[in-house]
Amino acid sequence: MRRQLDSIDCRILNELQSHGRISIVDLAERVHLTKTPCSERVKRLERDGIISGYSANIDPGEVDMGHVMIVHVNLSKTSDSALEDFNRAVRLIPEVQSCMMIAGPFDYMLKVRTRDINQFRQLLGERISQLPSVMQTHSYAVMESVKETGMIELRP
Repeated sequence: MRRQLDSIDCRILNELQSHGRISIVDLAERVHLTKTPCSERVKRLERDGIISGYSANIDPGEVDMGHVMIVHVNLSKTSDSALEDFNRAVRLIPEVQSCMMIAGPFDYMLKVRTRDINQFRQLLGERISQLPSVMQTHSYAVMESVKETGMIELRP
């Protein structure tokens, strides 16, 4: 059963999503707590698995990974073992930033980030189309990312 979050937990989580490197002192001030209770809440949220980790946001253009493609994947079979094999294999491709199983006209949607179209073409031919049970792919170039965030706005 999932734990109910109170308004203070939600404020802590919202702050940490925006400012992951914030000090406990500053976080406590922003959520109107003293340092010790704030620290205890953060530790509990980590221990309970609600906070699963911390990371840095990197500008893809600054590290020469600004080319984004969306790839729709159709599988030849969708048995549990075929899906597990595909899932396990796709996780090993670092250029695949997200992989979502879809209910609709295709089985998976991938977000793929590469240096340029040539690198993508090579990745598609040598890795993505060779994933277990892949029957067909359709690729779409992303012209502009209007909104992209991993943040979840929490409210009690």
